[in-house]
Amino acid sequence: MTQETLTVTDNRTGQTYELPITDGTIRAMDLRQIKVTADEFGMMSYDPAFKNTASTRSAITYIDGEKGILRYRGYPIQQLAQNCTFLEVAYLIIDGELPTQTQLEEYEGYIKRHILLHENVKQLLDGFRYDAHPMGMLISLIGALSTFYPEAKNVEDPVIRQLQMTRLVAKMPTLAAFAYRHVKGFPNAYPDPELSYAGNFLNMMFRRAEPKYVPNPVLERALDVLFILHADHEQNCGTNAMRAIGSSRVDPYCAMAGAAAALYGPLHGGANEAVLRMLEVIGSVDNVPAYVERVKAGEFRLMGFGHRVYKNYDPRAKIIKQIADEVFEISGRNPLLDVALELEKIALEDEYFVARKLYPNVDFYSGIIYQAMGLPVTMFPVLFAIPRAVGWLAQWAEMISDSEQAIARPRQIYTGYDERDLVPMIERG
Repeated sequence: MTQETLTVTDNRTGQTYELPITDGTIRAMDLRQIKVTADEFGMMSYDPAFKNTASTRSAITYIDGEKGILRYRGYPIQQLAQNCTFLEVAYLIIDGELPTQTQLEEYEGYIKRHILLHENVKQLLDGFRYDAHPMGMLISLIGALSTFYPEAKNVEDPVIRQLQMTRLVAKMPTLAAFAYRHVKGFPNAYPDPELSYAGNFLNMMFRRAEPKYVPNPVLERALDVLFILHADHEQNCGTNAMRAIGSSRVDPYCAMAGAAAALYGPLHGGANEAVLRMLEVIGSVDNVPAYVERVKAGEFRLMGFGHRVYKNYDPRAKIIKQIADEVFEISGRNPLLDVALELEKIALEDEYFVARKLYPNVDFYSGIIYQAMGLPVTMFPVLFAIPRAVGWLAQWAEMISDSEQAIARPRQIYTGYDERDLVPMIERG
């Protein structure tokens, strides 16, 4: 029987080291014993962008990128998207188990109880320009909530932690909708406790003068499924930011503001907007072949294809593709869908993309659906942030309770000058 160890020979010294292997990994700190002289720092690993470094143990989300598998707490994403509501999945991700009917009703009650915002938040919104980006406003408002709930800094108290997580899950749709209506110049529409989580968000976004907003059930369910698909995705950029900032033991509002800022980037939460822009540039099905050739020539990237983790068809993209037709039956068929379908067809058959394992990811169809639902592209990263708050909070709570974690502080390889003497101002240049 083979030993679960890795034998390393340092050719500089001829010294041999035996490093334990656990879960297919070695501990980076075990490399520190590898030295040429006793007084040096010791060996480090160099891994820009954490492409092959595990920074934590987590029981929340499992991904097998080669096989196209995504599971929350062990449950396949396909089963959750087909059979559950978003709040069921939120409960699962945060609590660890699917709720009973009684637990779900209790949780829904907690969410509805905390969905309102302090009226002073509206004054903060009034300070933004009329054309401010909704995501920039959302980031600011999330951080500002820290000042409304000063007890949140007691992150070691599990009761206080749970309360803040409930508050944030509840308030994210309200913050998002208020930011949207600020840009539109509309008065705020307040929550309706009789509506579902997704239905209430549509109410706060689109309600006008009608006494009772009734969301379209197809659009309501489509949004709920999209929220489920975006709830968590392992140690992505935003989650890594949430954990890194939270490791200083700051309150979850400040940590989540940082996570949302990470999500704001076009390589992360802004990717579906980039897909939509690309489809608009292509314009029609007839232009797809020529565009693909330009991509292959290296002129630009094919947005919405490929993923750092998935080397197979993103399982979320398959689900989104299925609900797209249901949405278009209500909204009318978006001509960009035909462009997207033709682009996907060519890419999946072309050896250039197949060899590089560039399959459609979750961003490829989500932007088209959001646009069909009447949501502007500036809201796309906001719509990503609402459900991802659940994953961020679960990951944050897991990190707080993990005795192996400490304040995040990566090492570096210094590439600057060696010591040099300061030159007086008169002698410089």
